[in-house]
Amino acid sequence: MVQYTVFQVTGFFLYPLKHTYLVLFNTAALAKCKTHCYKFYTSCSVVRRENTSLLHNLISMGVDIQKVRKRQPGVLRKQITNEKGVAKFLQNKGASKQTIANIISRYPRAVTRNFDHLEERWRLWRNIFSSDLDIVKVIDRSPESFFRSSDNKNLEENINFLSSLDLTSKDLLRLFTTAPRTFSNSCELNKQMVKFLQDVCFSLGGDRPDDFVKNIITRNIYVFIRSTKRVKANIEFVQTALNLTDEEMLVFLQGPGVDILALSNEYLKMNFKNAEHKLLSLGCSQLDVKNFIINYVSVLCTAPSNLTSKIDYLLQEGIHLEQIVAKPGVLGCSLETLKRRFGVLRSVKYNFNKYGISILYCSSKRFATKVEKLCFVAKE
Repeated sequence: MVQYTVFQVTGFFLYPLKHTYLVLFNTAALAKCKTHCYKFYTSCSVVRRENTSLLHNLISMGVDIQKVRKRQPGVLRKQITNEKGVAKFLQNKGASKQTIANIISRYPRAVTRNFDHLEERWRLWRNIFSSDLDIVKVIDRSPESFFRSSDNKNLEENINFLSSLDLTSKDLLRLFTTAPRTFSNSCELNKQMVKFLQDVCFSLGGDRPDDFVKNIITRNIYVFIRSTKRVKANIEFVQTALNLTDEEMLVFLQGPGVDILALSNEYLKMNFKNAEHKLLSLGCSQLDVKNFIINYVSVLCTAPSNLTSKIDYLLQEGIHLEQIVAKPGVLGCSLETLKRRFGVLRSVKYNFNKYGISILYCSSKRFATKVEKLCFVAKE
């Protein structure tokens, strides 16, 4: 077992000199470091004390200190922080004490931001949002989107760049609320993604790259928080796996296929292979598989066990595979919903062969209306 020598050091060769440290020395290593100071330094682990004043303030604000220590422990050792200023700033914008505590608990580094930085960043966000409260809601859900970056100039450049893509205020608002990390990216990184998508359009034979880019962004707002490497790999895999022509792929990406861009490449491959294997094992052809996935891209976002259990259950209830392939939307329902609806429809002797399976995945309101009509007919 490694032995350590523990003692307190004030100043010495550590910086800054005015603070006190707890130093844990590897005893065996220390014995070998009699001459050279740099060897002495590298054989020890320096643990700086937490800022007790900061701790007291955060606790009094209701911040979860355990979360802070788990997420960003280094913040607690900073000697200069602005927790009271940040809390006052957010409170003036309409945030409750509980919301403020939640924000700092989840992103402790927020307490290092100064007033001028916060005010300028808020001004930039306010150009997109209609009210301060809307901004508070986003920050409460994703604190890092507002506090992670200290580069307000980059934020302004991103807003100007994305606006130049003919995105509407509504589109920008969706980006801020759903994929706020887009604005924390360097503007150059976002430009690279746009250039990449334009090149994809040209490579597939498209001649309207700006429209292509806009379609992608508005249909899949997570694209900017994915790497071009991932997006490229997904496009190449799906085009090859489904044997799509360039023209077909161009249309596919601007329609339901846009959802594949943000997926992990390994996850995409796993789900595709599972769906393909399941359908082929039930007697479908490769063309059936292709049409099924093109018409129901969500299958590529569905976990293998989830898809398999739903198909097996539908077949068990007497639904034909041809019906499932023709109406793949039924797989969008949870297994629990399917079981519940089958129970209800069984009680009114619903004929799936005659009336089809669309009733299984219609809205709850429409389902209730249809069942009510069926009950009325049954009584007559």
